[in-house]
Amino acid sequence: MELFTPEFFTALAAIIVIDLALAGDNAIVIALAARNLPPHLQKRAILWGTFGAIAVRVVMTMAVVWLLGIPGLMAAGGAILVWIAFKLLKPQEGEGHEVKAAATFWGAMQTIVIADAAMGLDNVLAVAGAAHGSFALVVIGLLISIPIVVWGSTLILKWVEKYPWIVQVGVAVLCWTAAQMIVSEPLFKEYFDTHAMARIGVYAFVFASVFGLGFLFQRRRSTTAAQAA
Repeated sequence: MELFTPEFFTALAAIIVIDLALAGDNAIVIALAARNLPPHLQKRAILWGTFGAIAVRVVMTMAVVWLLGIPGLMAAGGAILVWIAFKLLKPQEGEGHEVKAAATFWGAMQTIVIADAAMGLDNVLAVAGAAHGSFALVVIGLLISIPIVVWGSTLILKWVEKYPWIVQVGVAVLCWTAAQMIVSEPLFKEYFDTHAMARIGVYAFVFASVFGLGFLFQRRRSTTAAQAA
């Protein structure tokens, strides 16, 4: 993919939206890891921890971009993204964030980097899929989105709570990326290139299944809560 073309900027926008949609847990982890530090060290720990997290995330994403070139793994990655998108819409019950707060600057940095790497696998796969094999997009997208997530983590969480449609937009981008990965799988690409309706059907199925099941789970939870009250 050539730099600074419409396709490049479209993919870059998708990467940023995906990262923001999946940022909630990572933002909470970062806040919890540094909560016991003095105020003047909290910002430093978050800043340098973020740089470490960016480096780890770039390496992980590049590895996934390379792996997605293996026949069959592109479609598998798309299927996993469908599950990730569904999880964003499915009501979360009984899930917490068991993150030990560090008492030292270096301890907080270590916690941030390790926790981000462990919890960022969904982001890595989504970004790799949206990058279409472009390592430049991976690096630029992460350099833009991760600082936004970290430095504006509290603001982002408030936005998500106030404007739930932000998550819906992120889910839609994930669905689009997942379907695109499936129809771009080298093993199936020739078939989908000659059967336009089948290609459209994959997109329709991914969107309908994710948003349909998400709606059903939300409705069931609301009904259960109403009966309990």
